[in-house]
Amino acid sequence: MEGGQSHSAARPYLGWSVFTTICCCLPLGIAAIICSCRALDANQVGESALAEEASRKAKVLNIIGLVCGIIMLIVISVLLSLYHKHVPK
Repeated sequence: MEGGQSHSAARPYLGWSVFTTICCCLPLGIAAIICSCRALDANQVGESALAEEASRKAKVLNIIGLVCGIIMLIVISVLLSLYHKHVPK
């Protein structure tokens, strides 16, 4: 246990990945779940370098998926408001 490295585990971001899949962007969320599971597995067998890489990929995919989801929500909201303005009553 020198330097405290033996018990250091990379964050898998699995919960965030599931949220991204359900609420934001399905394809990026699925990729993030895969990376999260790889990080979990690597943590369990003690492969810290592999766990850190998978964790980093999951985090990046979740950020991109969240941004895409927010952008899509804004675009859909604007389009719906424009549609409702031009629909005759």
